[in-house]
Amino acid sequence: MYAGLGIENAVYEFGNAVLKELRDRFQEIDEISEYNQMKVVGAMQECRVSDACLLGTTGYGYDDLGRDTLEAVYAKVFHTEDALVRPQITCGTHALALALMSNLRPGDELLSPVGKPYDTLEEVIGIRPSKGSLAEYGVTYGQVDLLADGGFDYEGIRAALRERTRLVTIQRSKGYQTRPTLSVERIGELISFVKGIKPDVICMVDNCYGEFVEIREPGDVGADMVVGSLIKNPGGGLAPIGGYIAGKRSCVENAAFRLTSPGLGKEVGASLGILKDFYQGLFLAPSVTASALKGAVFAANLYEKLGFAVIPDGSESRHDIIQAITFGTPEGVTAFCEGIQAAAPVDSHVKPQAADMPGYDAKVIMAAGAFVSGSSIELSADAPIRPPYAVYFQGGLTWQHAKFGILKSLQALVDSGVVDRKDLNCSIL
Repeated sequence: MYAGLGIENAVYEFGNAVLKELRDRFQEIDEISEYNQMKVVGAMQECRVSDACLLGTTGYGYDDLGRDTLEAVYAKVFHTEDALVRPQITCGTHALALALMSNLRPGDELLSPVGKPYDTLEEVIGIRPSKGSLAEYGVTYGQVDLLADGGFDYEGIRAALRERTRLVTIQRSKGYQTRPTLSVERIGELISFVKGIKPDVICMVDNCYGEFVEIREPGDVGADMVVGSLIKNPGGGLAPIGGYIAGKRSCVENAAFRLTSPGLGKEVGASLGILKDFYQGLFLAPSVTASALKGAVFAANLYEKLGFAVIPDGSESRHDIIQAITFGTPEGVTAFCEGIQAAAPVDSHVKPQAADMPGYDAKVIMAAGAFVSGSSIELSADAPIRPPYAVYFQGGLTWQHAKFGILKSLQALVDSGVVDRKDLNCSIL
């Protein structure tokens, strides 16, 4: 079957040799998935999810039982006071912008103690000027970079926390950077440090790509807001759109008033017949995330053995589903993405092209032959075409598909000459 799908024997055998070393890692991933599966089932049962919750509403959406119950489920899963889970939140960037803009006021300052945020947030904040940015509304921005070893610059953070600092944003995943992803434990340490200096500051965690990777979530370690996208981990590959903000009731209420209108808040917003996908996607999310994690671990080990720099490395603990691989050339990035696209169930016959995209300051190449457009819990890869020419791989609704995607990416690199066939000699393992 693999040969019929374009994988030559040397690539297949190299991949299988790598896999033999990963049984214990995969067992650990399965154990975390089992824990999180029980957590989701328990929350659904405790909130008395019923058949009526799956029906949805139109129009104003008053008294939407399924919508309100789903938000209660999210609050229990993420161990927060409340949650806002809506199809009207279009993507992760929208969810983050909504959380920021609803809880910051003119004269406040936003602080990032973990370095530069993800590219699309630069225009939200106003680092790159954009219409409607926080900067246009008089919200200032401060940043403290991570130390060279990836640690927190605690003294720099202490100096940057000012009277006007209203909200601290903590990006869990690496974004388009080659820095370590933050574990829930490290996020908790940072929140504790910040709150010890300024107890009233709001700590928001960008949780994108991190949900269900560990048995704890940022809400367990003091985060005031936990924010993410439903077309990533928590949507389980079924949610066709949407985002969530889970956190303190006051913060969620502010976000609801910003999403709809002052005076309306969470009371309006029809669910439009997609609640079954939201519920079922959340139910599947722990196992889907586990599949994506196995793919990331496989990719890390395979490309590390071929001499490429990978973050995290093959043996590190995992805190999100993203695997960064640095090729050092645009040709390597392009070939990798072409291989991922060729492994897709949708649009496998097309070749991804680098192009300008909204919210990014460099051309970006994206491989995403997905059932849900742009869904990065499905097999996907993307990269800005700029040094150090690193690609960011994520997703895979099933482990088997994630494995095929990685083998297909290696095949593309071999075919393009970026990887020499002689390097696939299994004796190097």
